[in-house]
Parts: sequence; structure tokens; C-alpha cells
Amino acid sequence: MDFFSDNTAAASPRVMAALAAANAGAAAPYGKDDWTQRVEERFAAIFEREVAVFLVLTGTAANALALASIVKPWGAVLTHEEAHVVEDECGAPEFFTNGAKLVDLPGTGAKLTPEAVTKALSHLRAGDFHQVQAQVLTITQATECGTIYTPAEVRALKEAVTPRGLKLHMDGARFANALVTLGCTPAEITWKAGVDVLSFGGTKNGALAAEAVIFFDPAEAEEMKWRRKRAGQTLSKGRVLGAQFEGLLAHDHWLDLARHANTRAKRLADSVAQGGEARLAWPCQANEVFLVLPPAVQERLKTAGIGYYDWSARSLPPEAPLKEGEVVGRFVMSFATEAEHVEALIAAIAG
Repeated sequence: MDFFSDNTAAASPRVMAALAAANAGAAAPYGKDDWTQRVEERFAAIFEREVAVFLVLTGTAANALALASIVKPWGAVLTHEEAHVVEDECGAPEFFTNGAKLVDLPGTGAKLTPEAVTKALSHLRAGDFHQVQAQVLTITQATECGTIYTPAEVRALKEAVTPRGLKLHMDGARFANALVTLGCTPAEITWKAGVDVLSFGGTKNGALAAEAVIFFDPAEAEEMKWRRKRAGQTLSKGRVLGAQFEGLLAHDHWLDLARHANTRAKRLADSVAQGGEARLAWPCQANEVFLVLPPAVQERLKTAGIGYYDWSARSLPPEAPLKEGEVVGRFVMSFATEAEHVEALIAAIAG
């Protein structure tokens, strides 16, 4: 039983069917195909405004190219210390921005606060050529700890950086999972709350390999077409990406897939919250559950052949540190996670 990541799931059958259907006849290359054009229109409808959309293959490309389009080489990107751009992208953001500095900040549950951001800005003097210049704040939705920013929290972060003119980027690798929990509209949690650029995740939520970079002001997207091409992310057979998103977005399939994953995660979290040896590290708000596991539970999970990642304890609340022998375990649900596997996991934890 594999709870390592939602990346281990295959693609949704609907996405594969859409891809197969697109694999017939000739089509215009480099994103000029009908599938990509329809997807761009669909994104405009989803976000209730004109947007500039750039489809790419990976989340790393989406984040790195999005940031490169809105920060200068002498700029600084403020982010959480456990953010994907810091820990899991092999320096790609620094590479594609030509050296912009990532300034990583602490925060419980992998969330940033306006206070932490304001404090960091106070140490980065505006106009001082001896220092990098703060230009972007990037947040993750849902976070690396499976927690979620509300629209009010996003607005507060935007208000904290507005006096210094920073852009706000959102890494939405699990955007769909956050959205179905929040119950708001995509517009309310993005541009209406102050987000300038969104990395819209598809791969973790049923696509084969498809991500989108969405600029809510198309006038700010001029550089992106050049950067995407230079990074080798402009596919000649662009319909391969367009078709995946068409299958994913049709009839709100992307939200149904995320809802399934979240439901499975909630079942596990609710079970652990009732008591026992394991405990929740922080609230489960999307499709990831983080549990503090004592040695006896770790051994039972190993014996049962249940796969999960040992996770960092840096984002634990200061008042709830790990005890000797305990670890934080990450359990991730996907659209393909089966109910019986979750029940077997619950049984193994309970002993």
C-alpha cells in the first residue's frame, strides 16, 4: 500500500481518453492547436477574467519560469523554508531567474504570516545596492504540510508586501485540493485576493504530465513565451498538453478528483483524531495527512508493508515537539486511493 505521494497515481482514465482522442489527424504545432485554444478559453471562464495561459510539462518548470518572469536577477523571492521551490527543485528557480535569491522563512504548518513577511522585508533595505531587492512573495496552496490559506489570509499577505511593490505568486500544485476544501471560487482565492501569477497543477490531480502558468494580467506575461521556449517547455505537438487539460477540466472533473482524494485523507485524519498512539501533527485540510508516529506504530506500518515518507518536523508548533523515537509521517491520498487501503492503514495504526 503506497501513501508516498499523489505522483505515484496513474493518469485519470478521462484524461487518457482525451489524449487518445486528440491523437488523430493533423493539428497546428506549438500551442496553436484547437485543444490548447479551448483550454485557454476554459481557464478564462474558470477564473472569470481574461488570463494569459502557458502550458508546460512539469511543476518545476511552471514555478521556475513563472518566478523568472516577475523577478530580476538581483531580486529576492520570499518563501517558506519548506516550500517546493526551496527544497525540491534542484536550484531551478535560481537558475531560470539568473540568480535571484530565495529568502526562506519559518512558519507553523508550512504557512507564512504577514508578521514573518514584514520582519523579513525590514532586513532587505529597498534601494540599497548592497542587498538583493525583495520583488516576489511565493506561497504554496495547499502547502507542503497540507494546510490551506484562506482568501483572507492571502489578502493579508498581499497587503503586507504591497507597500514594497512585491508580486504574489502561488504554487498551486495541489490547487484543486485546496479549492474543494475552501468551497470558494477559483477567482476568490487567486486574483481577487491579490495573486498575480498562479502555477496551476494538473499532474498531481489526474493529468499524465501537464501544468499551467496563469498570469491574471496578460500584460505582465510578455516574457513568459520567450522563457518557456528557451527552457524547452514549448512542445511542438502542443495538443498533448491541451488535450490533457481538456479532459481534466471538462465537467469539473479536476474538482471531482480532488474531492475524492480529500475525502480519503479526511477519513484517516478523523480516525486518528479520535485517540490512540498516533496524533495529528497539524490539521488535515487537503489530501495529505501528517501524523506523529511513536516507534510502536512505525513498526506496525513497516510490518504491514505500508509506504509513507518520514517528514521534517520543522513546521511543528513549538509547543508540541517530538518525543524520543517519534517521527512525522506523511500520508498522501490521490484520486485513485481506494477506501479499503485507507481502512487497512487505519487498522495498522490502531494495532
